[in-house]
Amino acid sequence: MASSTPPHCSITATSKPNQNHPFIQNRHQVHSNHHNNNNNNNHHHHSHPKVILAPSSSSRNVAKQNPSPLSQNPNFPSLSPLPPSKSELGADFRGRRSTRLVSKMHFGRPKTIVGGSRHTSAAEEALQQALSFSKDDDYAMESVLRSYESKLSGSNDYGFLLRGLGNEGECRKAVRCFEFAVQREQKRNEQGKLASAMISILGRMGEVDLARNVFENANRDGYGNTVYAFSALISAYGRSGCCDKALMVFDSMKKSGLKPNLVTYNAVIDACAKGGVEFRRAVEIFDEMVRNGVQPDRITFNSLLAVCSRGGLWEQAKNLFSEMVYRGIDQDIFTYNTLLDAICKGGQMDLAFEVMSEMSAKNVWPNVVTYSTMIDGCHKAGKFEEALSLFDEMKHLGIVFDRVSYNTLLAIYGSLGRFEDALAVCKVMERAGIRKDVVTYNALLKTYGKQGLYDEVKKLFREMKEENFSPNLLTYSTLIDVYSKGGLHIEAMETFREYKQTGLEADVVLYSALIDSLCKNGMVESAVSLLDEMTRRGKLPNVVTYNSIIDAFGRSAIMQLQENVSSETEDSLSESSACMVLQTVNEGKKGAKTDDDRVMKLFEQLAAERAHPSKEDAMGKSQELLCILGLFHKMHELKIKPNVVTFSAILNACSRCNSFEDASVLLEELRLFDNQVYGVAHGLLMGTQENVWIQAQTLFDEVKRMDASTSSAFYNALTDVLWHFGQRQGAQLVVLEGKRRHVWENAWCDSCLDLHLMSSGAAQAMVHAWLLNIRSIVFEGHELPKLLRYDLKTLPLFQLSAKKLLKSF
Repeated sequence: MASSTPPHCSITATSKPNQNHPFIQNRHQVHSNHHNNNNNNNHHHHSHPKVILAPSSSSRNVAKQNPSPLSQNPNFPSLSPLPPSKSELGADFRGRRSTRLVSKMHFGRPKTIVGGSRHTSAAEEALQQALSFSKDDDYAMESVLRSYESKLSGSNDYGFLLRGLGNEGECRKAVRCFEFAVQREQKRNEQGKLASAMISILGRMGEVDLARNVFENANRDGYGNTVYAFSALISAYGRSGCCDKALMVFDSMKKSGLKPNLVTYNAVIDACAKGGVEFRRAVEIFDEMVRNGVQPDRITFNSLLAVCSRGGLWEQAKNLFSEMVYRGIDQDIFTYNTLLDAICKGGQMDLAFEVMSEMSAKNVWPNVVTYSTMIDGCHKAGKFEEALSLFDEMKHLGIVFDRVSYNTLLAIYGSLGRFEDALAVCKVMERAGIRKDVVTYNALLKTYGKQGLYDEVKKLFREMKEENFSPNLLTYSTLIDVYSKGGLHIEAMETFREYKQTGLEADVVLYSALIDSLCKNGMVESAVSLLDEMTRRGKLPNVVTYNSIIDAFGRSAIMQLQENVSSETEDSLSESSACMVLQTVNEGKKGAKTDDDRVMKLFEQLAAERAHPSKEDAMGKSQELLCILGLFHKMHELKIKPNVVTFSAILNACSRCNSFEDASVLLEELRLFDNQVYGVAHGLLMGTQENVWIQAQTLFDEVKRMDASTSSAFYNALTDVLWHFGQRQGAQLVVLEGKRRHVWENAWCDSCLDLHLMSSGAAQAMVHAWLLNIRSIVFEGHELPKLLRYDLKTLPLFQLSAKKLLKSF
């Protein structure tokens, strides 16, 4: 039984261990480059390397490889288990009995098949004839079976036929062959083997209803009540993502008096992995398995790792990996790929690079899935330079790019705004014979949208449907986001209407796109109302959803509702945003229209507002900070961890507030949730630079690992709030730290200031610090630069700061 695979692609075969594998010669250098990128962070778009997809004949300089921490110690101390908690593994998880022998017996063994390979040549001839006619020709299939009936040797030959037909996707022929074979087989145990094989084959083909019918008929006729038949049906349900049904079959099996074996437990845990079951439930099954004396093998742990992978439970995945080592169970390529997938989804890219670099110590070589997982993790973490370096390494190692690799590269170029490079990837895909899929189109839609090429977006969307690709939720979310940010609210409304006709159920991404659209247009109360609807529908918001609303509360103007909006909608939005945020999210809105009608009304309103703008500062700044605190409390209740974007949005709100007391109280409150982040901001705001600067350095180190736009937004927001409330020294310390860390590339030189990437507060602090530097040059007796250059944004700031400094000369 195969274990589950990461959601984006399947596992490909890996080569046999080879001490001269090129991965060994390249990984140390690339891993060193990864750390060098962290230590020398020059974040700007032009610094990212361009990936050349064609094979390269050049070789890299091979650095001497130092032994890694994991390879030095077989117990992998860097992956040691965390202190036990309520969600940790059960008490029997660390049983002393080793399964090394069981694992080695399982590794590389052929899949369990009925009768092994002891089929006759007659079975091979019958299979060739059965495959030679059309799928629906029942008469021809019957004729083949009858003509070979006397030559076929029982369940061995019939099992071979079933597998052969199943591998070719001949479901109808396989079922007819099974019915024919069962009628002629006299022994119950042989009939049971055929039934188990048929259920397993149908499960692999996705025909779970037919598999259930075979199982029920076999039980009714007295040959299906076997461990293997139950295990095959559990696996069939698991493959189709029907975990609840798989667990029901598992419970039914135990009630019937049958004792689950290793195959059964592996099938159940694998079903948990594919069905998105909580890790706690999978561990409960594992604990039961160990209590019943069934020792786990590599497939067991790989399936448990897959459960962690779906939820990004990287800490639990680390513990599982350590447990495998403790039990003496060898790891394979799937083990590492799934571990890396969990770590990457958890955002722990430094750990992921460390694990990847240590694979060679176990003679496990990264494949296309390994690299695709790592690259996707870097992309989502904003580590674009590291992602592109990994692509270059794939090319150098001769690893063939698949569709997943190309799609990720396309998305990275889109995120970087490298439009021409993104189009070049599409051309390379075409030359490689790889067709676009829905993921490709979604990435292209986002890329064209960021360039403001809305006609191309519409053309691409039409092409997607003409090529018979059904748009998914992400497609509609992307289109709504693109159109809304471009002010094309009528197009966004039409997209939402088309989405509703598909019958797709909205997810958090679609809701977040709608909420962000409302927030960007100042309709914060409407956004909060939609957040309420989202929660009542059972769709939990994420950090992106809350960041949009927090950022909107920090803006200086909020749109008012037009008078022509229907009274029903007005009723649903009439409460103040502060009350709506703080009230229970499960309260219904009486007398309101349906949620979808409300969304349509909001888009109509946005279109009207675009034609006749009407903005008014409708909410006091102190009330806005109260709203933000309420949102932050709600995030804490839902266990949604704020990120650096949340931090920047909150600081932006503080910098627009005229009350120093309100801003300081808000930051003081937020220190209870995260003292490292908000403690730094509060300390700098209160003028205690000496006490918090060491702590600030740690925070700056974390920000340094982020992409350029996120990093600059953080420094801009922090400097703005300090400058706004008169903490000039603290503001200058922050901008000079940003200069030292190359947050704003080429922002400062002796004769030039480039402030176009800076916020108002950051620009003023930078001009002030620059002029102080010029003054020190004069006092030290040096000559001034012969040419001073500035942009239009710099001039008024320069003049203002210069007047103040001249008074001190």
